[in-house]
Amino acid sequence: TLVWCAVALMSLMVAAQAQDEKTMGGGVEKGIAALEQKWDYAAKTNNTDMLAPLLADKFINTDSSGEVTGKAEALASTKASKWEKYEISNVKVTVFGKTAIATGEWVGKGTDDKGKPVDAHERYTDTWIEMSGGKWQCVASHGSPIKM
Repeated sequence: TLVWCAVALMSLMVAAQAQDEKTMGGGVEKGIAALEQKWDYAAKTNNTDMLAPLLADKFINTDSSGEVTGKAEALASTKASKWEKYEISNVKVTVFGKTAIATGEWVGKGTDDKGKPVDAHERYTDTWIEMSGGKWQCVASHGSPIKM
């Protein structure tokens, strides 16, 4: 009877793990894609209150010029930039446990936080981590220009 209980318990654990992986994959991928859209909207509308919770305190951004900035600079830039066009597309999310990698394309036209004209088409990679409490935040973002 003890052997049967152990076998039954192992079967339940394997089934539960398989169920978690099934629901987590699609759910997390869709959830991260939705967070990417929320970030897009926040940037378009200069809404730093919407953007701030999406970025980890130690967030690192590497822009297409190679400049590396943190969360405070990203929020200040978001607040000061003006966009005629700001769109992401072709968003794909791959989940690795408590880490998700989102890739996509970004097209922007307007002025940056320094008033400099921007007319860009880039590929980006965002790294998201599931923090304690189940909240997902972006810890790193990188953009590279697409040469047309």
